[in-house]
Formats: sequence, C-alpha cells, structure tokens
Amino acid sequence: MRSHLLNDTTAERYRRSVTEGVERVAAKLATTDRPFTGVTVDALTPRVEKIDLDQPLGDTTAALDELEEVYLRDAVYFHHPRYLAHLNCPVVIPAVLGEAVLSAVNSSLDTWDQSAGGTLIERKLIDWTAERIGLGPAADGVFTSGGTQSNLQALLLAREEAKVDDTARLRIFASEVSHFSVKKSAKLLGLGPDSVVSIPCDQNKRMHTLALAHELERCVREGLVPMAVVATAGTTDFGSIDPLPEIAELCAQYGTWMHVDAAYGCGLLVSRARRDLLDGIERADSVTVDYHKSFFQPVSSSAVLVRDAATLRHATYHADYLNPRRMVQERIPNQVDKSLQTTRRFDALKLWMTLRVMGADGIGELFDEVCDLAAEGWKLLAADPRFDVVVQPQLSTLVFRCIPASVTDPAEIDRCNLYARKALFASGDAIVAGTKVGGRHYLKFTLLNPETTVADIAAVLDLIAGHAEQYLGESLDRAS
Repeated sequence: MRSHLLNDTTAERYRRSVTEGVERVAAKLATTDRPFTGVTVDALTPRVEKIDLDQPLGDTTAALDELEEVYLRDAVYFHHPRYLAHLNCPVVIPAVLGEAVLSAVNSSLDTWDQSAGGTLIERKLIDWTAERIGLGPAADGVFTSGGTQSNLQALLLAREEAKVDDTARLRIFASEVSHFSVKKSAKLLGLGPDSVVSIPCDQNKRMHTLALAHELERCVREGLVPMAVVATAGTTDFGSIDPLPEIAELCAQYGTWMHVDAAYGCGLLVSRARRDLLDGIERADSVTVDYHKSFFQPVSSSAVLVRDAATLRHATYHADYLNPRRMVQERIPNQVDKSLQTTRRFDALKLWMTLRVMGADGIGELFDEVCDLAAEGWKLLAADPRFDVVVQPQLSTLVFRCIPASVTDPAEIDRCNLYARKALFASGDAIVAGTKVGGRHYLKFTLLNPETTVADIAAVLDLIAGHAEQYLGESLDRAS
C-alpha cells in the first residue's frame, strides 16, 4: 500500500493519476449541455448504497469510472450559464491550479513549522485585503472556512471587547434580511434567544437606520449593552447593501462594535465601477469576506479582517506542543494564534495564484459583468407582465415571482412558483433558487457567471412561465 503514498518514489504515479482525473473533469466540462441531469434522490441513492467501501477497486481508472456513475454524471455544474440559483460561482483556472498544488503539498497553516512560506503568503493577502477595505495600519485577520465562521469569530471578539460579565445584557443588531449565521453565532456564544434584535428594512431591503437608532437608544435606556451592529454588504436574498456610513456613525455614538458581513459584496473591493457602494466599510471593527463567492475562488476561501490586530487575542490559546508562549517573544508567526481552527488548509494559495495571474482588476471586471447582467435582467423582469420583481439590484441578485394572469389567489400563486421551480430543477434545463418575501414564495436568480447572457435569462423566464402554466392546466384538469 506504500505505493499509494505521495513521495519522491511515486511522483510519476501521482502525475498519471491526477492527469487522468483532470482529463475526466475537463471532458465533462466540455460536454455538459445543462447544469443538472435532473436525477432524483431515490434514483441516485441505490447507486451509492450498493458500493462496498471495504472492497477497494485497487485501480485509479476503475475508481474514476465508478465516480462517474455516482457523482460526475449527475453533479450540479456551476459553470453552466443557466445555473442561476445560489451564491456559487464558476471558478477561475489559476485558483484551481492553486488548489492542486496546496492539496498535494498539504501544508497546514496553523504554525510556521508546518507551513513556512504559506504563512507569509496568507499574511500578505490579509494585509492586501485590509488595505483594500481601508482598515488602517493596525489591521489584521485570518483565513476561515467561510462566512459563517468569519461572522462567528467577529462576534466572539465583539462579545469579549464589550467587557460585560452578565452576557444576558448583550444585544446584537442586524437587519431582518441578514444572514442566519448571526443568530447561530449568538447561540454558540452563549447569548440568549433575545440577544439578536432584528431591524426592519426600507423598500430596497437595506437596514432602516432610524429604526436602528431607536433600538440602540432603547437598549441603553433599558440597561442593556449594545454589543455589536452587523451591517450587511450584499444580503443573500437581495444583494442589498446596508447604509454603512450612517451605521458607522451610530456605532461610534454608542461605542458599539461594527461588523460588516461582506461575504457576498466583497467583490466590490476589486471593482473599478462600483467600489463606492462599500463606502463606510473602512470604519468597521471587523469585516467578513468570502473570496469563494465574488472572487471566483473554489470553496473554501474566506477571511475575517479586524481593524485592531490586538482584538484577535481573544482567540489565542497556547499549547506547549504547538504554539508555546515563547514563540511570541521569538517573533515566530503562528496563525493558530488568530484562528478558531487548528489544522487549516492553505486556501490562501488559490487567491494568491489568481492575483498573480489575472490581477485584481481582472477579478473586478468579472464581478462587474455579473452586476451589469443583473441590471439588464431587472429591466426584463420589470417590463414583463408575467412577473413581479421585488427590488432593483445593487449587486447580482434578482428576486421575483411568476404572476399568471388568470390567478388572483396568493396561495395559488405560491403553489405555481413552487411547482415551476421544482419542475425546472427536475428537467435539468436550468436551476433557480427560492425564498420568501412577506411570507410569500418567490424565485431568485443569483448571477455569478459572466458567461450567462440576457438571452439565457429570458429563456429561463420563459421556462418558468411555461411550468407555471402547466401547473394551472393540471389544476384545472384535477378540478374537473
């Protein structure tokens, strides 16, 4: 079995095996004509269940053949221009190259003696991102597994900086359309069910700052402590960006930690056309960025940034077998001193390779393209009487629903849209997401593929309308 270990004697086997795998994926990408096959759970489950993991195939080709049957054939392919569902992006080739390198070398970014140059590359990228945000010379941060972990760590720091013994008094303020990880983080941090105060939004789905000011004032009046305000720069459903300058002013007034969840909107940091949408982010105490959304990186690639590096001490624990205290005096850079994780992949290499090959402007141009596409898609929806669109997009998300002319019952309209989404997914012709607005079912395009065209959007809208009409026809048949 030693022949399967990657080392100096198996380098050629490694080359052949990886090449064979890459060729399989490349062939699949080149011939994929729709984002999904429409396979069902019931159809795919038996294929996986019949495999005996205690009986290895012993051959790379055979294993890849099997993988074709249980995964590659029916995978959801985000690179297809009619994948319009979630915040999943097609990935850029330099990042995939970085993924191949980091997986083979297998550095762990927790300590210097496991990563060496990897530590310095990650730190350089953190500094680069902090500079793009404008956090100042004392800023720092660390790569994370994703936006949920970044938000958790930011709120941990905010809790500790609040310096309150009675955590039941702590309150977090976030908009009614903020990410669910805010409430999850509060629970993980031992805060009560009332700790997250939901702030209503305006008609554009941006946090209403007058309501925020009122709730902050009420919080203090009642003897509670405003621990943090979470402003969102790119909400999951609407791509809306909260009014960051006004929120920053309120946080300064109340001495409250300002966290900006820019997991989605971080692509604006490299946009030459829309960077001003993030004005005010430079005043944040912490910022979440997900490069695996709007920087076109493979999962996972994310980070949390802080204005004051000293606040990261709240995540620091020393172990004699890993990062003893003496290493701090010896100026040995151990990233585990900043992280909630211990063993951690060298995910920073993907972004490094992307910047070194494409440059920041190249990434920004791709993100600007999808934002431009969303603007055109909004015009289509706004002009089409078959659909109701919620808000004009700031980024690349469109929330809408089909409104059949013959239907007035809101519940029946809900059922039409649910049916249309499921039928579209089952066909494999396109994939769209769903959400609720005001308790009603809506559909959602999340546009992160620059290869998607206005014609693709128009075609998918026709498919949705067609499935909705099919549902109504079947409903009439059942009624008769």
